[in-house]
Amino acid sequence: MSDFDYTLVEETGKQLYVRALCDLPPDVRRALAHAYEKESQPGAKEIFKTMLKNVDVADGKKTLICQDTGLPIYMVKIGSGFNWDGAEVKERLTEGAVRATREYPFRGSSTHFLTRVNPQTSVGERLPVFYFDFVKDADCLEILMVPKGSGSENMSKMKMFIPADGINALKKFVLDTVIESGANPCPPGIIGVGMGGTSDLVTRLAKEAIARPVGQRNPDPDVAEMEIELEDAINATGIGPMGLGGDITTLAVHIETAHTHITLNPVAVNTQCWPARRARAKVYPDGSVEYGY
Repeated sequence: MSDFDYTLVEETGKQLYVRALCDLPPDVRRALAHAYEKESQPGAKEIFKTMLKNVDVADGKKTLICQDTGLPIYMVKIGSGFNWDGAEVKERLTEGAVRATREYPFRGSSTHFLTRVNPQTSVGERLPVFYFDFVKDADCLEILMVPKGSGSENMSKMKMFIPADGINALKKFVLDTVIESGANPCPPGIIGVGMGGTSDLVTRLAKEAIARPVGQRNPDPDVAEMEIELEDAINATGIGPMGLGGDITTLAVHIETAHTHITLNPVAVNTQCWPARRARAKVYPDGSVEYGY
């Protein structure tokens, strides 16, 4: 076993939660600025102006972009080139989320599903949510933190289609979900779509899709074309920023896919609100940490 000091992972987990809530990624900032320039409706343009001002205030005061601190999600990639203890990583990141909530401090959003008792720690039974993956020939621990607020998360949907339904049925489901969501997820954000896999995998794919930098296309050209098609269709709805009407209803549609069963064609939608928050870090065996988005 290595003698790596896992308190560094704990501190990184804490910092990532705070950074994600306070520092909007550059790609999201650019997308919002572009939306402001592109928007033709005066009322919607003022809303974008207010959003950008909100980000400026958060920068100046080193404070939260949004009061909904969300539920903590850690997407962790463990490099095969170092003997990382996965169980210790999970325990330390959980404590990091607790410390962020108590030391920053900010509102703890986790609660018991039945009693609704809130421990004010942002964690609890099976929280944080962890996605673990493994990377060959890498020695770092890469952690992507995505806080997920309820306004957007409540708009999540999944449906099991069959191949006979056709691809158009999947696209219609995505569009219908956005239309039904209306103002609830604080548009314009990122529409994350999962296609393929199983009922559990497809929802994970949709969640991973919202964590992709704004406008970064799926490497499959057919899927990338579908992303553009859905973006155009969603923006044509006129829902607009905060659901009050306008040209821009989404900053991007991102699709993640997986092979599926010959009799299945599942699809899931997970929406991210306009402050598409995320923070990333790479932790190295020598104790160094690189922060990013």
